[in-house]
Amino acid sequence: MHRPTLAPVDCVPVALTIGIAGLPNVGKSTLFNALTRAQVLAANYPFATIEPNVGVVPLPDERLTVLAGIFGSERILPATVSFVDIAGIVRGASEGEGLGNKFLANIREADAICQVTRAFADPDVVHVDGKVSPKDDIETINTELILADLQTLEKAVPRMEKEVKIKKGDPVLLAAALKAQAILESGRTLFSAAASEKLDLSEIASLQLMTAKPFIYVFNTDDAGLADEAMQAELRELVAPADAIFLDAKFESELVELDEDEAAEMLAENGQDESGLDQLAKVGFHTLGLQTYLTAGPKESRAWTIRQGWTAPQAAGVIHTDFERGFIKAEVIGFDDLVEAGSVAAARSAGKARIEGKDYVMQDGDVVEFRFNV
Repeated sequence: MHRPTLAPVDCVPVALTIGIAGLPNVGKSTLFNALTRAQVLAANYPFATIEPNVGVVPLPDERLTVLAGIFGSERILPATVSFVDIAGIVRGASEGEGLGNKFLANIREADAICQVTRAFADPDVVHVDGKVSPKDDIETINTELILADLQTLEKAVPRMEKEVKIKKGDPVLLAAALKAQAILESGRTLFSAAASEKLDLSEIASLQLMTAKPFIYVFNTDDAGLADEAMQAELRELVAPADAIFLDAKFESELVELDEDEAAEMLAENGQDESGLDQLAKVGFHTLGLQTYLTAGPKESRAWTIRQGWTAPQAAGVIHTDFERGFIKAEVIGFDDLVEAGSVAAARSAGKARIEGKDYVMQDGDVVEFRFNV
C-alpha cells in the first residue's frame, strides 16, 4: 500500500556501509566483484586495490515478489546494503606500514567491518605472511585496529581528564573511555568485549573507535572447507559474538554471471539452498541494526530501510520528509495476514488492518499506507 501523492524525492535514506577488510590476497576484491558484479581489480599482489570501491547490493526479499503479484506492480525495488572494498591491511598498518593510514581511515568511516579471512590453500595465490592461518590473520588485523584505537585514546583521554577537572567535560564519556582503553590494552576488540565488560558502546560513539564497530567474519574457503563442519564450528567460536559466514568467493563470482534458474541449479548441485552472498547481505543488514517495511501498489512494490525501533512517523520520513512532518496515522497489515487475505480490502474485512499512531514502533515486514497532511 502506498499513497502516490508525493513522489519519493527529498528522501531521508538510511545510508549505512559495511567495509570489506582483510589482509592482501584473501579474496576481498573477488568477493566485492561478486557482490556488485563490478570489475574492480582483483590482482594477485598486495595493494592491488588502492582507492576504496563502493557497491550497492540488493537485499534478497521474496516478500516483494509476492506483493507484486497481489498488486500487479510494474516493478520491484528491494532494500540495499552498501559495501566498501578497502585495500589489504598489513602488519604495522597502525604505524603507517603499507598504505595503512589511508586504509584505516576508510575503515573508520564504515558503519560495520566485514573481515574477509582466507581459509583455503592454493600455491598459486601468494599469502602475504607465507602461510594460511585464519586465526593468525584475524589476530593481525585486530591487533592493527586495536593499536590504532589505543593511539586515539592516548590522545583523547588526557584532554578529557583536564576538561572533567574543570567541570567542562563529560565524566560518563571519560569513564567509558578509560574502560575501553583497559579492554584494548588486554588485546580484545571493544565489540567482542562490550557485553562481558558491561561497556555501553553508545557512550563512546563520538570517539569513532574502529573496534567498537560491529564485526562480520567471512571465511573464504573451498569445497573442502564448506563441507568441514568441525573447522567451521572452531572458527565460529573464535570470532563469537560476531557472525561468521563461510563461502567460496570464486564460486560466488561464477554464480552471479548465471540467470536465476541456472544459479539455482548450480547451488543445488553444490548442496546449497542459498548463495553465500545472499547470506552476507542478510547478516550485514541485521548487523547494522536495520529492518524493512513494505509498500505496494500498481507502480511498484518496495522495501524501505529503517533502523530497528523506529516509530511510524520516522519510517514515513524515509519516503518523504513531508510524510513525517504531516504524519496523521498509518494503516498497517502484517505481511502474512495480507497474503492470507489476498487483498487489502479482504484484510480490512477480516479485521487484520490496524490503524496506528505516532508512538507505533515499526515491525519488520509491516505493509503500510501512511496518511498525512501536506
